[in-house]
Amino acid sequence: MISVARLRPYGAARALAAVRASASSAAAATATRPFLFVSHTPTTSTCRYNSTRSTVIQLLNNIGSKREVEQYLRYFTSVDSQQFAVIKVGGAIITENLNELASSLAFLNHVGLFPIVLHGTGPQINEILEAEGVVPDYIDGIRITDSKTMSVVRRCFLEQNLKLVDALEKQGVRARPITGGVFTAEYLDKEKYDLVGKITKIDKTPIEASIRAGALPILTSLAETEDGQILNVNADVAAGELAREIQPLKIVYLNEKGGLMHGETGEKISIINLDEEYEGLMKQPWVKYGTKLKIKEIHDLLMHLPRSSSVAIISTGDLQKELFTDSGAGTMIRRGYKLITRNRISEFPEGTLESVLLRDPGFKSDTSLVKAYIGSLESSTFTAYSDEPFEVLAIVRETPGSNVPVLEKFTASKEGWQNNVTDNVWAAIQAKNKAFQWVVAEDSERASWFFDRADGSFVHDGKILFWYGVEDPDKITRLMKDFISESHAATPSSRHVYGHQVRLFSTMSNRSHLVTGRFNPNQNKSGVRSYSTARTSKVGLIGARGYTGQALINLINNHPNLELAYVSSRELNGKDVADYTKSPLKYTNLQASDVAGLEKSGDVDVWVMALPNGVCKPFVEAIQSVEKGNGAIVDLSADYRFDSTWAYGLPELGDRAAIRASKAIANPGCYATGAQIGIAPLLPFVEGQPNIFGVSGYSGAGTKPSPKNDINQLSDNLMPYALTDHIHEREVSAHTGTTVSFIPHVGQWFQGITLTISVPLSKKLTAGDIKTLYEEKYAGEPLIKITPEIPLVKAISGKHGVIVGGFAVHSSQPRAVVISTIDNLLKGAATQCLQNINLTLGYDEFAGIPVL
Repeated sequence: MISVARLRPYGAARALAAVRASASSAAAATATRPFLFVSHTPTTSTCRYNSTRSTVIQLLNNIGSKREVEQYLRYFTSVDSQQFAVIKVGGAIITENLNELASSLAFLNHVGLFPIVLHGTGPQINEILEAEGVVPDYIDGIRITDSKTMSVVRRCFLEQNLKLVDALEKQGVRARPITGGVFTAEYLDKEKYDLVGKITKIDKTPIEASIRAGALPILTSLAETEDGQILNVNADVAAGELAREIQPLKIVYLNEKGGLMHGETGEKISIINLDEEYEGLMKQPWVKYGTKLKIKEIHDLLMHLPRSSSVAIISTGDLQKELFTDSGAGTMIRRGYKLITRNRISEFPEGTLESVLLRDPGFKSDTSLVKAYIGSLESSTFTAYSDEPFEVLAIVRETPGSNVPVLEKFTASKEGWQNNVTDNVWAAIQAKNKAFQWVVAEDSERASWFFDRADGSFVHDGKILFWYGVEDPDKITRLMKDFISESHAATPSSRHVYGHQVRLFSTMSNRSHLVTGRFNPNQNKSGVRSYSTARTSKVGLIGARGYTGQALINLINNHPNLELAYVSSRELNGKDVADYTKSPLKYTNLQASDVAGLEKSGDVDVWVMALPNGVCKPFVEAIQSVEKGNGAIVDLSADYRFDSTWAYGLPELGDRAAIRASKAIANPGCYATGAQIGIAPLLPFVEGQPNIFGVSGYSGAGTKPSPKNDINQLSDNLMPYALTDHIHEREVSAHTGTTVSFIPHVGQWFQGITLTISVPLSKKLTAGDIKTLYEEKYAGEPLIKITPEIPLVKAISGKHGVIVGGFAVHSSQPRAVVISTIDNLLKGAATQCLQNINLTLGYDEFAGIPVL
């Protein structure tokens, strides 16, 4: 089965822009290119190299987890330098994406990798020939190359080669142009094609010399005959022949589409395992012409290479993501192995099942436990899924009294994870089982992988129950009840708990947490304020992959007057918006031009930008460029929070009339909202600089893997970051008119923020005085609760407001301490956004919002 959806961390493409910029800065700061060293004595150059490499590796962690990055770096550096990768670059990419290409290649080089780059120049040749009035002639898709065409071909190759070399040098990367001396060829068919070559021999010497000198080899596909005649060779063909000689781990074809597209669904094909899928794939009616030829050529190439080699078809911007994450980004094609299903123990080769299970951490290499488990399988109905060498093994067992089978075992070697055999096996399980359930340890480093493949989950007592394909609420309730009872039972559960793999939620003793899909706001529906009106408004949501986007979808789904018209997410493009029940809706990948068109047609009443900082400007400009457009904008990023032409959307402290009148609203940040509400009543008495100590759950770090949401690092830990000049420090200072200091931290829980605010006062106040100030300030505000007690994070998590309390004053100096708590995903983002939507569209401010 072709996989069309590998795990794709949210915002990785956007992170790459910042990553490349930082890498470029690091490169520019390096006066010389210190990538080849002889002396073992530390020098300035080695220090610069180590610093640059360290910086780039750290930036790579923004694309994938630290585990993924380290794993692939070890993998890629386990072979000779020239065997890392052959990268074929189309001529159009050099014309249209030169800087991005150079930056991506520089990125690889800064971590000590030396890809061999071979480029084409087809579009440039066509442009020159057209200008000279020459009509290109092709036979069987091969350009006939006469002497006049060859002069153009040679000139274009030299120009494009030097252009790429120059761009790399500007990135601080040494590069060497190699325009000849590698490929020896004979005429493919001189009478038919003229000066077109068929490669007969490859000389690696120029490539090896370039890498020894610390320079990336940049090749053209020009070849020479034994007597020196230059021949033209198709760049794809030359890259394939070079790969046969080099036998690299990766062969990369860069193209504009970023992968092979499924001809019927229009989705990008993520993985093709040739041993399993090739014959069936080639019979598909949509596999024809160029697509069929490409797949056949890749198949023939990989049959001549070790099974460790693979082909990636990828866009330039996603090169690092494809190479350094389990999820990938383009289309990965590998030989793989055929999958085998077994229903009896006797069908396994003797001793194989026991040896595979012994490597599973759950059995702790205990032979007696493994034998007991195998014995239990003999008397039950099960299906085992594996590839031929047992890199991955999964066991699904039918359970008495339940029509939801249990995935008891899913064990994989490093090679199984690295080569995506896991995805192939998972697809086979889904194909045979319409529904199933499984359990994973909460501190499992692979839990995020399972989480992305589940329809829902339930956390209890250190374990996570997942389910797939179960939609009946009664069945889900039964699964959870059985799960809890088995967790507390004295005898072991038949469900196997997968061991030590990424914690997703906070570990609290005997705490249960229901999560449906990606996010559950734990809404108290009985507390939702409804607001009856005949008018319905359409919402366009740009950037719905993250937690905030998912929370907002849930809120709109329960709103009496709002409907989602468009939900845009590049990573989820084409998939159903699963948590939206008002009407069938799919994610789309809207561009700025699309948004302008929809705004012109009046299809959207309010646009919500749920995008990272610095990304939404093209969309905003597109909307605002439409004359007489009706769509208001609520921006959840920090891009317009300091723009006086935008309304600052903190209704409890701002001008609600101004928000209602505005069509451009900047949604405040989560920390900034909690801090401002926590400080505002004391502003008339502030003398000096308030200090704010904030700790957020790791959902505030978003879905993109980073140290700030890596549960292995956060477990039993508190992580400070951005110790000065945090954006929320500037935001709070700007909107309160008082300079504050702010020190953020990340805790090991999922959602919710606590802020401890120390405020120097101009005069002595009692704790009672301060409490009265807060009660008077927020009287009648349904989303702000004042309490004399110290509010706790667990009391605000999943709630739609702010709790302020714990008022204390210093015994000998005029200084007050106040605690403010807020859910970063709700009142800190999605709930406040809904308040602003309600205001700008003329609805009751709290329509669709569960009050405190």
